[in-house]
Amino acid sequence: MGFSYRTYLESSSSIYACGKCKTHLSTAESVISKQFQGKHGPAFLVETVVNIELGKAEDREMTSGLHRVKDISCIKCSMMLGWTYVKAYNSDNKYKEGKFILEKKLLVDVTPKLERETA
Repeated sequence: MGFSYRTYLESSSSIYACGKCKTHLSTAESVISKQFQGKHGPAFLVETVVNIELGKAEDREMTSGLHRVKDISCIKCSMMLGWTYVKAYNSDNKYKEGKFILEKKLLVDVTPKLERETA
């Protein structure tokens, strides 16, 4: 196993990171919706996530129907963070394909304090 490079995000909005090791994952600009539920409560549907590892694809029954998903975990500490939608079997849910769910309880906002105060 070699050294893995991690992406460092810069943003004028919130930067979301792994709640365990603070590795950058996504930004507020990438959030599509905050109206989703994960295993641990509220979750974000996001367009782009970095510094993750993908699990094996599996079909999973969710409140909105059957989906093929892959769990996502932090590339540094391996904490499970949510999942990505590989396939939606219902046409109403096709917009989720290729998007990610990040569970709010498992994230931390690491936006530099100075930027938060001036925003």
